[in-house]
Amino acid sequence: MADVEKLGSPSVRSRPIGHPETQFDSPAQDSTPPPLKGLTWYHKLEAYLVSHNLESRGIRRVDPSERHDTKNLGYLQVGLLWFSINLAANNITLGMLGPVVFSLGFRDAALLAVFGAIVGCIPVAYIATFGPRSGNRTLVVARYAMGWWPAKLIVLLNIIVSTGYSMIDAVVAGQILSAVSPANSLSIIVGIVIVSVLTWLITIFGYRIVHYYERYAWLPQIVAVSVLAGVSARHFDISSPTTGDTALTRTGNRLSFFSLNLSAAITYGGAAADYFVYYPESTPKWKVFSATMAGLTTSFTYAFIIGIGLGSGVASIPAWSDAYNTSQGALIVQGFAPVGGFGKFCSVLIALGLVANMIPPTYSSGVDFQILGTAIARVPRVVWNTVIVVIYTVCAIAGRNHLAEIFTNFLALMGYFVAIWMAVQVEEHVLFRYLGGRGWNWEAWDDRSKLPVGVAALVAFLVGWAGAVSFCCAVLRCAVPFLLLASCFLLCFVL
Repeated sequence: MADVEKLGSPSVRSRPIGHPETQFDSPAQDSTPPPLKGLTWYHKLEAYLVSHNLESRGIRRVDPSERHDTKNLGYLQVGLLWFSINLAANNITLGMLGPVVFSLGFRDAALLAVFGAIVGCIPVAYIATFGPRSGNRTLVVARYAMGWWPAKLIVLLNIIVSTGYSMIDAVVAGQILSAVSPANSLSIIVGIVIVSVLTWLITIFGYRIVHYYERYAWLPQIVAVSVLAGVSARHFDISSPTTGDTALTRTGNRLSFFSLNLSAAITYGGAAADYFVYYPESTPKWKVFSATMAGLTTSFTYAFIIGIGLGSGVASIPAWSDAYNTSQGALIVQGFAPVGGFGKFCSVLIALGLVANMIPPTYSSGVDFQILGTAIARVPRVVWNTVIVVIYTVCAIAGRNHLAEIFTNFLALMGYFVAIWMAVQVEEHVLFRYLGGRGWNWEAWDDRSKLPVGVAALVAFLVGWAGAVSFCCAVLRCAVPFLLLASCFLLCFVL
């Protein structure tokens, strides 16, 4: 997919990552598309995309000679990227489930949400470090642990999860836009289509525009979310207790909410390295790890606490209860009620802010499709991005009235695959690459003869998956995440 790219010119490489013109994956300014005569149809399409400044690299490895210099803004960009992505209304609505669905008190829900997110973010930060060190996309790196063919299973699961979370984002945005319109004159379906189209328009341009958008997307979000916190916090029931028929029920609800928040965080692991493949190989792993952790955990904490607070008031405030019965997005809009028209404006900002959260799964899914096969890789990423947007838009329209069920059932279960794959990845890293002295041959990313067969990894993955499906008990929900917590943290600073 690189026939028409000239990304390695000295004029581009000499500028730092923080430079707004060269931080991102784009053709050099002096590059021109090659003549189209003799090219196949997909090369012609690729040349057309490059001529219009659309990214066409696909899954080809970014060689060390194509990397950019790094200065302080390069590391700040890591944190800003994750903060912008994650400070979104979907995490506010996820926090609501603690008091409303799991009958948790404010303190219990807040502690479980924050620590669940922290545990889930550590594997994400670990995977993010493979972007600079390998120059490969996240699920191309998965080939080194899972093998050429089994890695395709991980790709399929990741596409499903990415589609699911994009669907949730679209539904929440549609609910908010509908609730803020006069007499709900704007339907949820129209709101879903609006944010889906905006996401598509940004992601088709690729890596450069994605980074540029996320660098600034957090600014209106932090203002709007802070206003929401300021005007609604006085109604939070921070003294509410955790309720349940028995002690076992209360324990089960706590574990369920903890694992739900962990699952929301850890699913970023399937794409975490995608956004740092242009950082130089010499980039300190601990800096990427720390910046990722900072961006994710701060945004998760802020969004979860506000969502839990809104959920805690549903039982005692009739207006909030009525709003929640309409939709979770409507409860966010109701939280802005004290500031009238300005609150509606902030609600629109929060709804449109979900585009920042929809961009990563949309963009990465387009790349992931290309890993499924050589013929599929010949189709430019832009086409697959369009396909994935159509899929989750249709699914969001169909499932718009069942958001809580989607959160608590399907996606919570699907999130387990990342934890199981992460265990295989850590084992490959420590036992075979580090202690075994084999190292990583990143240039072999597309040579199946130099990659593992993956039989053992596939069996381990399937056994772990069957266990997660069949025996979702306290041991599975807690022991595996905390084991990954310790191992991923040590790997980023030691290996």
